[in-house]
Amino acid sequence: MHDQTSLNEGPHPRLQRELGWLGAAIMGLASVIGAGIFVSIGIVAGISGSATIGALVVAGLLAACNSLNIAQLAVSHPVSGGIYEYGYKYLNPWLGFTGGWIYLLGKTAVAATAALGFSGYLLNNLGFTGKNTLVLAAETAVILITLIVSLGIRSSKIVTTVVVATTLISLISLVIAGLFYYNSHGFQNLNFSIPNSHNWIANFAQSVALMFVSYNGAARISMVGEEILDPRRSIPRAITFTIVVTMVTYISVAVVSLGTIGPEAFAEATRLSAAPLKAVADALGSPIVANLLTVGAITSMLSILLTTVLGLSRLLLAMGRRQDMPLFLTRLNQAGTNPYLAVLTVGILIALLVSVGNVKVTWFFSTLGALYRSAITSIAALKIDQAERLYPKFIGWLSLFSSIALAFCIEWHYWLIGLGVSGLGLIWRLAFRQLNSDKITLLSLDANQTS
Repeated sequence: MHDQTSLNEGPHPRLQRELGWLGAAIMGLASVIGAGIFVSIGIVAGISGSATIGALVVAGLLAACNSLNIAQLAVSHPVSGGIYEYGYKYLNPWLGFTGGWIYLLGKTAVAATAALGFSGYLLNNLGFTGKNTLVLAAETAVILITLIVSLGIRSSKIVTTVVVATTLISLISLVIAGLFYYNSHGFQNLNFSIPNSHNWIANFAQSVALMFVSYNGAARISMVGEEILDPRRSIPRAITFTIVVTMVTYISVAVVSLGTIGPEAFAEATRLSAAPLKAVADALGSPIVANLLTVGAITSMLSILLTTVLGLSRLLLAMGRRQDMPLFLTRLNQAGTNPYLAVLTVGILIALLVSVGNVKVTWFFSTLGALYRSAITSIAALKIDQAERLYPKFIGWLSLFSSIALAFCIEWHYWLIGLGVSGLGLIWRLAFRQLNSDKITLLSLDANQTS
């Protein structure tokens, strides 16, 4: 039974609580407003055309349900590790581990997408092309962000606040310029009629699935739950604020973008340069907006990288505490504010995935992971006692069924990849715990005596 013991609160040192609700919300926004709006919306436009806007609305509502489930769990169990810890506490060790493993790989894919998106916008603006150059610039960004996160959450919060503000200003400027464009030209490229294609429903469902992950910032907030002040009040406020601001921003930008250059040109810009909003800004004919958007895109991708490295390092910290990962990942700096070896490990994993150099592959894989994690968190949230419940149960059921349904809209070869890496994770856990069984037993006894 030691497998299910809450080792997270055993002999391992705890991280200091330093984030208020606004700081947590900024971390959430930094992890959401990035690759989703600057890159993946172009992938969806190539699938569903103008119906991308509807996909954004539906995905936002479903993501809101999932976010409330995460808020409920984070309040009830405010520790580092997010879905990994929730699976352990409310379900069973194998589901907890699988959720954490998929989160680790899926968010590594998101970070790789963000790094490549950063590289695409930067190099496109500088006039450089070529896959090798794209990958090299992305790898450089991963190294720099890993170094920043290794300085601790306080330094990360300062950098994140600056880049989120810059990103929002750039997107607001694009929307305002788009409204002036509409006033003089209209949005003739928007077409909301139902297409004649027999598979438009399947395409729309797949688009909802792909945009669902674009709202997935609440999970990043839960990953740093151990570092949030007054978690019962701060976490729900931070998550609600994040989902509302994100939804309004995404829909506004989508309307302006698709209305200005049309879905086909938008999708083509994504395929060629991974920088579709740059094409929109150029079409608006405002150099100031184009330059602002380039800066905003670059900073947003960096913020995605930063919050991902931050969140995944806390996940590895939690997995090390429960002996599902090597114990050295639990080491903190002298101030007790940063698991520095876990940060370094995450940076290496992201750098390896960046070498793939394909934003579509990394985004599809991260989408499948997000839907799986949503199902796990929904089941865990349904396990919470009525006396501790903040939100009605139907939210958990809606999130669970929608996650399962959307997962089947992902192309089958990504399913095979997902099943393969899940199997590798389970083999890792079985082998690792078997090889370290004596050490795990001793640590579990220490945890029980401490508690």
